[in-house]
Amino acid sequence: MIYKIDMLSQAAKVKGQGVLSAYDEQVNLVKEGLKDQFVVTENKWPDADITHYHTVNFRYFLSIPFAKFNGVTVGYVHFLPETVDSSLQLPKVCKAVFYKYLIQFYKSMDHLVTVNPYFIDRLAAYGVDPEKVTYIPNFVCDKQFYPMEKSNKKNLREKYNLDTDKFTVLCVGQLQTRKGIFDFIQIAKEMPHMQFVWAGGFSFGKMTDGYKEIKEVVENPPDNLKFLGIIDRELMNEVYNLGDVMFLPSFEELFPMTILESMNCKIPILLRDIDIYKNILFDFYLRGNNIEEFKNILERLSQDELYYQKACASSWKGHEFYHRDHVLSMWDEFYNQILNETKPVKIKTLLNRFVG
Repeated sequence: MIYKIDMLSQAAKVKGQGVLSAYDEQVNLVKEGLKDQFVVTENKWPDADITHYHTVNFRYFLSIPFAKFNGVTVGYVHFLPETVDSSLQLPKVCKAVFYKYLIQFYKSMDHLVTVNPYFIDRLAAYGVDPEKVTYIPNFVCDKQFYPMEKSNKKNLREKYNLDTDKFTVLCVGQLQTRKGIFDFIQIAKEMPHMQFVWAGGFSFGKMTDGYKEIKEVVENPPDNLKFLGIIDRELMNEVYNLGDVMFLPSFEELFPMTILESMNCKIPILLRDIDIYKNILFDFYLRGNNIEEFKNILERLSQDELYYQKACASSWKGHEFYHRDHVLSMWDEFYNQILNETKPVKIKTLLNRFVG
């Protein structure tokens, strides 16, 4: 029997955010990898066996009772109140209302999926039953993101008006305070012998935390720092291949798609040493706690070839760990499990309606 999964998302309305990338990858993975079991539709409304909510739009919230009548609901946890709080500047009243709504949305789901096991306990602190939360990591297609030859990298740097020989430090992400943008800027100022590149923009406009201060630097950056703005996803592989290292000094994350995409391109990953990475990135990345530590690691990467190659190998090991087949098997098991758990309950409910 073929079951129907309807994927609901409005992430495409905001360009340059990781939620959209994660949505595209997950939908394509299930469409291609599980097509013998499921037909996948998008935004067709709730007559599916599984209705999978990727964003928390109010219109979707209103559809939940109808989706539950026909099948089972799944919510994708892409953010929590604290991650929103450190990303956007919202009036206090708006924050309070939205955060209450967000948690209620999650509680209304039959099942939740989070991309980081760290957030199962965080959800539980908001009163969400941890028994209905499943960890399934993000995934990135290696046909879209892959390492390029050195000769191609030189041509790419010329295309983006970069020095072809300088050690290049790349960051990909929205321009906002929680991404560690001010540390990135300061390190660029203190390491003029390297060039720094940031791909990403203000996806949420003036609502972005730190918007005014960041915009001032974007409009008048140090000589060795280049802001590329929001880049179309189709061109992102060449952007990753511009860099010698991917440096993301975020203070708060879930499981950034940028990390997986960088791993696919076999470049070292340098991140802030925060708890959320420990159970998902293991020894696949380099870590630091402050500007001085980051500078020391970047300097060593640029000078020590053996250290650099080891960091590349660790990054590639992460790519292999989050391979398509591994993540696909987790979705396969999850979807089948929730269908098997739900079918007897649905049948009993329908019988009670007719008999009672």
